[in-house]
Amino acid sequence: MQTNFTLAQLDDPDIAEADKILRACVHCGFCTATCPTYVLSGNELDSPRGRIYLIKDMLENDRPATAEVVPHIDRCLSCNSCMTTCPSGVHYAHLVDQARARVENTFRRPLLDRALRALLAKVMPDPKLFRLSLLAAFFAKPLAPLFARIGLAPLAAMLRLAPASFPPRGARGRRVIAAEGERRGRVALLTGCVASVVTPHINEAAIRVLTRNGIEVVLAGEGCCGSLVHHLGRAEEALQSARATIDAWMREIEGEGIDSILVTVSGCGQTIKDYGYMLRGDPHYAARARKVASLTRDISEYINRINILLRNPGAPLVVAYHAPCTLQHGQKVGHESKETLSKSGFVVKDVPDGHLCCGSAGTYNMLQPQWARALRDRKIANIASVAPDVIAAGNVGCITQIAAGTDIPVVHPIELIDWASGGPMPGALRRPASAV
Repeated sequence: MQTNFTLAQLDDPDIAEADKILRACVHCGFCTATCPTYVLSGNELDSPRGRIYLIKDMLENDRPATAEVVPHIDRCLSCNSCMTTCPSGVHYAHLVDQARARVENTFRRPLLDRALRALLAKVMPDPKLFRLSLLAAFFAKPLAPLFARIGLAPLAAMLRLAPASFPPRGARGRRVIAAEGERRGRVALLTGCVASVVTPHINEAAIRVLTRNGIEVVLAGEGCCGSLVHHLGRAEEALQSARATIDAWMREIEGEGIDSILVTVSGCGQTIKDYGYMLRGDPHYAARARKVASLTRDISEYINRINILLRNPGAPLVVAYHAPCTLQHGQKVGHESKETLSKSGFVVKDVPDGHLCCGSAGTYNMLQPQWARALRDRKIANIASVAPDVIAAGNVGCITQIAAGTDIPVVHPIELIDWASGGPMPGALRRPASAV
């Protein structure tokens, strides 16, 4: 694609990067076939190719975002399916992230939209505030239909996604969990923000699997990785969170040392693996960011490399494996969870059209509830077609999104692996889906 940036514009490293990305695009349109929003709407402007043209025009002409452009940028899930399909290697993710930052800095949204985004950016990365918000949502959940009827669909979506039961409090702060028997390795495990409040049992399952297989686990006491605010276009807030996270892990790396940094939330894993790019212009953090990114692994990548001791092979349940977009498209990690689940005694089935997003995408299912619901219903129908006993998904957002629309239990793969190797049965298999 031909671009027309001035030399002065190209002095800006972000514009220079955008120019490189835009020039790689050859207009082929392969991306449209795998874009969830284009599949739903058929609107070219809601496809990666259409958004690329909108972003190109905005950046080349140094224009503020407009009311005509913003909805199409907002509807992008950042699922990165287009990047898997693209034959030219267009790094669409970095381009749309830059567009989101420009929208945040140059466009004044309607008051309700501004307030909702500010609330999400403030509350969700803070476990204490988020836990309080879930308590409020627990009591307000019956009001969701009312909010939907009076035109407050995002608030209704937030309440519908809130857990039907209040999750237990997870431990925070720095901790070291010793390996059982001879120590074979030492890893840091991301505690994070949302997952530490909503699904602390997932990390607990990961810790049990790791420690019983000789891996010492360090919880470094880091906070939010920055992923949530990054995808809201709040670039500087995201970088501040990234720096704080890097500092926490570098203390472990430069102390006793760690083999890997493990993540059970694939959305966080994608962002952390991109720290080197995000902080490339920071002279104090660039090298440390690259170091942290190089050590980061999804839990499935690490578990797949160690010889799991299967004490009680899992029941021969049929597992529908949902690959989160941030895992299959963002991190290019696809088969590891399926292989380990199969070795653990489960019958693993792929979901038809598994490359298409479930509609979670961080805060997307709250900010774009109609699009998210359509994608979720499509995903659930495809899952139902393989008649599973349980659904496995490696991202808390996907688990929450899918569980809100089906009675089939939804768990993280590590919970099933834990069960098969001597741990407890996953809670979702022991209680009604409505209580998840």
